[in-house]
Amino acid sequence: MNYDFDFFFLLGSFPKLLEGLILTLKLTVASNLIGLSLGFVLALMAMSKTAFIRWPTALFIDFFRCTPALIQVIWFFYCVPIVFNVYMDGLTLGILAIGFNLASFNGEAYRASIQSIPREQTDASIALGLSPLQRNIWVVLPQAFRASLPVLVANGIGAFQQTALVAVVALQDLMYMGKMIATDTYRPIETFTLVALIYLAFSLPVSQLVEYFERRRKAAM
Repeated sequence: MNYDFDFFFLLGSFPKLLEGLILTLKLTVASNLIGLSLGFVLALMAMSKTAFIRWPTALFIDFFRCTPALIQVIWFFYCVPIVFNVYMDGLTLGILAIGFNLASFNGEAYRASIQSIPREQTDASIALGLSPLQRNIWVVLPQAFRASLPVLVANGIGAFQQTALVAVVALQDLMYMGKMIATDTYRPIETFTLVALIYLAFSLPVSQLVEYFERRRKAAM
């Protein structure tokens, strides 16, 4: 292969990459907030005894779990304004697309954790006079969150990586900036290698930290 590698030219591109990284982190944080909160609500709704609540929730979860995330991003950007006559900025649409996708996967993780909670704890909370809302907030949520934390973090890292999909709709995230730099400089190998390393630098420490705490939790049991 007759190719001269040159990573030093990227020094002048750091401002653009940093700008893209900031947008990527905004997408990640906001979509994870939606995924963590809405996911728990979806889990409770999916376990409802009322079919009117349970079936639409299952349809919502299945749609976002069983269709490509790329199509979901494109659908939100191009179809939501037309179908619902709602016009939002690109960042908001990107957050909603990734957040709803993440919530559907987190909902399944929460549901499995909720089902593992001993029935005696629910009975005890009823005996103490807690309302259904109080039981879900003070009894169910803490245990479900703790039990499903490894899966939630793994899904959150996946959402961080999925933010790269918004580049196809011209949101100037890290991936989009990398693509622009590679196109302008004709240096795709160096550019996309650096972009991949940036994603790795954020994802790997979080993953390792969660694995560490999970090992400690299991050792303490």
